[in-house]
Amino acid sequence: MSNGVEEQLPTTDLITLTRHVLLSHILAEQSRLGSRATGDLTMLLNAIQLTSKFIATNVRKARLINLVGLAGETNVQGEEQKKLDVLSNDIMVNALRASGKTAVLVSEELDEAVIIDERNRGKYCVVFDPLDGSSNIDAGVNIGTIFGIYQVLPGSVGTIEDVLKPGSEMVAAGYTMYGSSANLVLSTGNGVNGFTLDNGLGEFILTHPDIKIPSRGKIYSFNEGNSMYFHEPVINYLNSIKYPSQENGKKSPYSARYIGSMVADVHRTLLYGGIFGYPDDKKSKNGKLRMLYEAFPMAYLTEQAGGMATTGRKRILDIHPTEIHARCPVFLGSKEDVQDLISCYEAHDKKASS
Repeated sequence: MSNGVEEQLPTTDLITLTRHVLLSHILAEQSRLGSRATGDLTMLLNAIQLTSKFIATNVRKARLINLVGLAGETNVQGEEQKKLDVLSNDIMVNALRASGKTAVLVSEELDEAVIIDERNRGKYCVVFDPLDGSSNIDAGVNIGTIFGIYQVLPGSVGTIEDVLKPGSEMVAAGYTMYGSSANLVLSTGNGVNGFTLDNGLGEFILTHPDIKIPSRGKIYSFNEGNSMYFHEPVINYLNSIKYPSQENGKKSPYSARYIGSMVADVHRTLLYGGIFGYPDDKKSKNGKLRMLYEAFPMAYLTEQAGGMATTGRKRILDIHPTEIHARCPVFLGSKEDVQDLISCYEAHDKKASS
């Protein structure tokens, strides 16, 4: 009996990550390269998809199998490593090496880059933070994996120079967020798509096709606990959105949302708009976020979704890193919001030079 209400049946045309992104990339690569197409990037992305499923499974049962708490070591950043940090790093390194498609791996958890042996060497380099926001593990807050992919330089067999390149040279970037669901967001240079892990099927299903960040949002995401260290342009910008006036053209104050996990904060910003910021300040001269595996991938995704990403004075994807763990200030989000932030820097610099 219908009772006048048409029942909505579940879709039977499931668009999986493999079908929508990986297979479509093979077709695009074949169209561009013809007989020279190899599908290597597609296979590499498939390996990353597998690691995301494995990490998602372990995040969900971390408390049950004693994976929370400290591992008793610190990483290259001087941060105490969680047990799940170490496991996630090992999972990614092993899976990426075994894919046979990588030449260089750079992880937040390792002091040095991993140079893949000749037998397993491929033509791609992967930079990654295996478990961003891991300080939130014990509290059950959303955490995630961030990654970016470069192609090795022509004639290179895989050296550190292959990853010390501007983020604009990445061929793909993405993240997987682990929380109430596992969401994988990916771009291979043709827009941004979001997938949600169906635990029953064991597949990432397309749930957020062609993500476009709104041109302006109503949310700002900064760690204002550090505001006493912020430089004047950042303070001026934050005041302009917290105390709007006719002069700055804003009618109502922005809402503050700060989780403390970059993946979660950027995910919300991509979907709802607004601005995420982690500036340099009087305490952290170069900022705290690492270029290669935090700033670059997130800036890449933001731009692919129609937003902007800047240090305040320079486009993030134009920076040329000089070391694998280098840091930079990060502001990203809706284009109009980021332009307002840049205007505060320009006004400050003009005043300082006059």
